[in-house]
Amino acid sequence: MKRRMRAPGAGSASVVSLVLLWLLGLPWTWSAAAALGVYVGGGGWRFLRIVCKTARRDLFGLSVLIRVRLELRRHQRARHTIPRIFQVVAQRQPDRLALVDAGSGVCWTFAQLDAYSNAVANLFCRLGFTPGDVVAILLEGRPEFVGLWLGLAKAGVEAALLNVNLRREPLAFCLGTSGAKALIFGGELAAAVAEVSGQLGKSLLKFCSGELGPEGILPDARLLDPLLKEASTAPLAQPPDKGMDDRLFYIYTSGTTGLPKAAIVVHSRYYRIAAFGHYAYSMQVADVLYDCLPLYHTAGNIMGVGQCLLYGLTVVLRKKFSASRFWDDCVKYNCTVVQYIGEICRYLLKQPVREAEGRHRVRLAVGNGLRPAIWEEFTERFGVRQIGEFYGATECNCSIANVDGKVGSCGFNSRILPHVYPIRLVKVNEDTMELLRDAQGLCIPCQAGEPGLLVGQINQQDPLRRFDGYISESATSKKIAHSVFRKGDSAYLSGAKILGAGCGDGGPPSYLSSSPLPGVEGKAGMAAIADPHGQLSPNVLYQELQKVLAPYARPIFLRLLPQVDTTGTFKIQKTRLQHEGFDPRQTSDRLFFLDLKQGHYLPLDQSVYTRICSGAFAL
Repeated sequence: MKRRMRAPGAGSASVVSLVLLWLLGLPWTWSAAAALGVYVGGGGWRFLRIVCKTARRDLFGLSVLIRVRLELRRHQRARHTIPRIFQVVAQRQPDRLALVDAGSGVCWTFAQLDAYSNAVANLFCRLGFTPGDVVAILLEGRPEFVGLWLGLAKAGVEAALLNVNLRREPLAFCLGTSGAKALIFGGELAAAVAEVSGQLGKSLLKFCSGELGPEGILPDARLLDPLLKEASTAPLAQPPDKGMDDRLFYIYTSGTTGLPKAAIVVHSRYYRIAAFGHYAYSMQVADVLYDCLPLYHTAGNIMGVGQCLLYGLTVVLRKKFSASRFWDDCVKYNCTVVQYIGEICRYLLKQPVREAEGRHRVRLAVGNGLRPAIWEEFTERFGVRQIGEFYGATECNCSIANVDGKVGSCGFNSRILPHVYPIRLVKVNEDTMELLRDAQGLCIPCQAGEPGLLVGQINQQDPLRRFDGYISESATSKKIAHSVFRKGDSAYLSGAKILGAGCGDGGPPSYLSSSPLPGVEGKAGMAAIADPHGQLSPNVLYQELQKVLAPYARPIFLRLLPQVDTTGTFKIQKTRLQHEGFDPRQTSDRLFFLDLKQGHYLPLDQSVYTRICSGAFAL
């Protein structure tokens, strides 16, 4: 992504064609050789060097792109859907293991998953649900989770996949904005549902799945499992008239910069994400994939489970990542592919050496966020031959992938075939994240080595370039920019990693940032809040944050400012705060850190800062 994303000229295009013929082993004519000689003599050496260095990678990427596009077009013409594609897979290998719950040891064959999802479809049709209705699912990651949304999809009902960490206001908000007519929740989450029942309205149907917790069944809920046992497991007599461009389910953004937004996932988007992962990293039907990521997010439920539903792989689920059990699970279930996020790799490296890490059969790790600093250490210690690093948001149309194993790379944009997949890094104002434009009003491409914002040109007729956005139209519009590549076009804006926000209604100005921690993957959230009179109580603040933010969204560090620096247009000056972070040597502001064991904020001085940086404090 650090290379210049500038399209070659006509001369470049001609030499690309000639060189590609040579790389494909096709003979050249004397005229082609002469044309190449003229081009090189005219100063084309630099571009020729780029062709020779990147053509093999780019051709492989192009072959994946073409394969996925052709398959999507075929499914679109045939009016196929994800449930329809799965049924074909299930009929082909009914007795093969589809899903394994590593926590309980429960195993589902493809026939069992098909039957369970058919029962779900028949039950909700009998209950009066029709295509286009929405049902929310709040369930920990286990085979039933997959069977539920898949069964709802067979009936044309759209699932809203809720984050199991949500509580109180965020949970009620997500349920309300989804427009759900029913909620299916796991017995283990009954207490969370009880907290918001008064805000959900009496018309919302509630179904409890799985074993009951100590709270028992909620007074206005029905047990789902007995109802499913009575339902028919035969396919629906009249499947809904749905196609690849229709809505499948909703996945919520993490909500680290505000309340979560429901991203629309259509059938073609599900297929596209799973297919790209499958072909880009050469997965095979015989592979067994280990998936310990949340199923309410894209990586776990599409990139991971999608290999099961679309290609017939066995997927081993664990509802929560465990560093101590990771390699034991891989050995026990003969896993050959694992999924990760950057933190997972670091946690595994922090574990003491154990026998299982040398006995596994894992050849491929797929995910995102693996930092260059630990990349080679991870591959060498655990003997994983291939890292499938990629970048992409649930809703984006500009996903990229590292297909050639380059250490530290999350993907590439072709220099020799730039228009095949029109994405680009463009310059932005680093303080405001606003797009910078040239004299013609178009966005300015980044030069080699410059940071920028990744954008993807939108084409709603192309399943690889469409942008379906969110349930909220205003949230959708904020992700679209115009006149980016050329006048009058539209492009998707990938999300900024740091956002500034001012509180309304007379509240104190604040800034949400993220600070790197030495020796730690990722960043820790920091909230800088104006407290000119020293009246803010960090612990009272934390009590309020617990009510409205999921645990992962609560800031680890607090910085209380006498005032917030602003620009001449009253925009928060973020650069200085980002640079200084939580280092007490850099500021005289009051600093605090969140001690998760004690459950409140503690003052942060130089000695505490040193202990945090040395890893003595676990954040």
